[in-house]
Amino acid sequence: MVFENKASSSSYSLPPYPREDTPLLAKSPPLSSNFKTFANIFISIVGAGVLGLPYCFKRTGWVTGLLMIFIVAALTYYCMLLLVRTRRKLESSLGFSKINSFGDLGFTICGPIGRFAVDAMIVLSQAGFCVSYLIFIANTLAHLVSTTLTGPILGLTPKVLFLWGCFPFQLGLNSIPTLTHLAPLSIIADGVDIAAKSVVMVEDVFVFMKNKPDLEAFGGFSVLFYGLGVAVYAFEGIGMVLPLESEARDKEKFGRVLGLGMTVISLLFGAFGALGYFAFGNETKDIITTNLGQGLVSTLVQLGLSINLFFTFPLMMNPVYEVVERRFWDSRYCLWLRWLIVLGISLVALLVPNFADFLSLVGSSVCVVLGFVLPALFHCMVFKDEFGWKCMVCDGAIVVFGFIVAVSGTLSSLMEIFASKA
Repeated sequence: MVFENKASSSSYSLPPYPREDTPLLAKSPPLSSNFKTFANIFISIVGAGVLGLPYCFKRTGWVTGLLMIFIVAALTYYCMLLLVRTRRKLESSLGFSKINSFGDLGFTICGPIGRFAVDAMIVLSQAGFCVSYLIFIANTLAHLVSTTLTGPILGLTPKVLFLWGCFPFQLGLNSIPTLTHLAPLSIIADGVDIAAKSVVMVEDVFVFMKNKPDLEAFGGFSVLFYGLGVAVYAFEGIGMVLPLESEARDKEKFGRVLGLGMTVISLLFGAFGALGYFAFGNETKDIITTNLGQGLVSTLVQLGLSINLFFTFPLMMNPVYEVVERRFWDSRYCLWLRWLIVLGISLVALLVPNFADFLSLVGSSVCVVLGFVLPALFHCMVFKDEFGWKCMVCDGAIVVFGFIVAVSGTLSSLMEIFASKA
């Protein structure tokens, strides 16, 4: 480990690599109140993954789905605290400084290998999020025009047509070197997103009271890992916990603020998933908004969510560009490289038929490693001499659990994707 080979100096600094942090957060005031920290936690975690939860509850059963949401939320919270404690240990007891991001932590503990592991997981997870955004936008718009566009146009289905229609605009948005000019649009989009999801939940209540479909509480063991993948994906944001803790004014209360945020988010996710499944039962679709009936309110909700994800795309891609440009273009802005990445993400979105299946795949294969395996592994490597076998058992159990979920969930998701295409 890197920190074991440097015992002669009282303070160490990391190489001046560009950060993987979200730029809007990095340019915020250096210290945040507890309320602002709570708001940033909420924004960093709540994303498109919640839209696939009702379908996940349909597959797993609503009781199993709720249990998975709360278990994953608790484990994610614990692993976030592991990262914070590991950074504090390295900075206070071992004399390291400027550990501002997940990638910095990996470099401090394991050197270039640690940074590469974190970089790879961040690139795959962020790119995976953006693939799901394109799938949602294309499927939603195709659903809205399904009554007027009943067949292919120029040999392209409506979904493919809308996906390629977004492509040139995303090339333009992702060409912006700095995302400062997108900040107002991002704030507006977040407001629209919260309002739209609130309307969906209210609509679910009215539909449930009217239809009261047959519901299944437990879906069986065969879909357990599939559901875990979707749940893990929904709690995206592990890479932001260190920047958020750095900006917190009252760092002693950060753990409580984080815990409150995770509690509120898990309750919101549980309610959204359960209400969506309760409303439509076995008719629940992979994107819950496509279950909404025709009408002005339904159309505005679906357009609002699509607009939110459309403008969120370049924000989520920025960590990918920072990593790729650092490694392949000497940390300089590279237009053609960004365009090539956007093209690759668009092509992947074309190949995935089901939104929720892709959430499960990304959640199982990447988010589990980034959210569970690496935090526990880094914590164990730093604290093993202090806590001994207890540290090895606790952290080792999380690592083993993460690998089991990653392998089983990935295989389950791939089987679902290939079955859908067949």
